[in-house]
This record gives sequence, structure tokens and C-alpha cells, in this order.
Amino acid sequence: MKRFFGFAIMLALLSIPAFAAKNSGNLTLSDKVTVGTTQLPAADYKITWTGTGSDVQVTLTHGKTSVTIPAKLTEQKNGNSSILTDTKGGTNVLQAIYLDKVTLKFDGTPASGQ
Repeated sequence: MKRFFGFAIMLALLSIPAFAAKNSGNLTLSDKVTVGTTQLPAADYKITWTGTGSDVQVTLTHGKTSVTIPAKLTEQKNGNSSILTDTKGGTNVLQAIYLDKVTLKFDGTPASGQ
């Protein structure tokens, strides 16, 4: 019986990262982009988000640089990861991130910056 509980606890602990990974992804920016009022350099970023629907907070992190911005999350199968940018005033502005199973659309300014 002790072995069963030990196995159950280990299984539960090992499954926690799988649940945490559900609201995260990775993104490579090949050019610098602006998100809200923050300019992000070309680099690899970790994406995490909390919330659902139109009340989502997305955090993009690269090293010590981190920016959090409100977004709208739509669950949809995209097949691969990509981004949508728009050029405004000569600057690439990040409009959306398309991950395998979700789309994150941005429409605001950062909630917190670097």
C-alpha cells in the first residue's frame, strides 16, 4: 500500500510540469518588434500567459528582459508557430502570436515592463 501511495505521489509531481507547459511556448523573433511601448530585440523568447478569452496577460521573457501585455486568447489549431506584425511609423509592431493550439492577439500597452 505504501508503494502505491509513493507511486501516486511521484506520478502527480511529474505531471505538474505538463500542466504548467499548457500555458507556455517559445518564440523566435528574427527582427526587433515593439510590443506596447517596449521594443524587443531579435532573440528567442519564452511565452507564458494567464487567464482566458479576452482577459489574458502574456509575458515574453528573454534573459532578464520581460514584458507583460494584455491580449485576447483564441483556442484554434494553427499547425505551426508564427507571428503577425504591422509596420507603424517605421517600426514593426507585434499584433499576434500564433502557437500550435492558441492565438494570442495584442491590442494594448504593457501591464509591466523590464
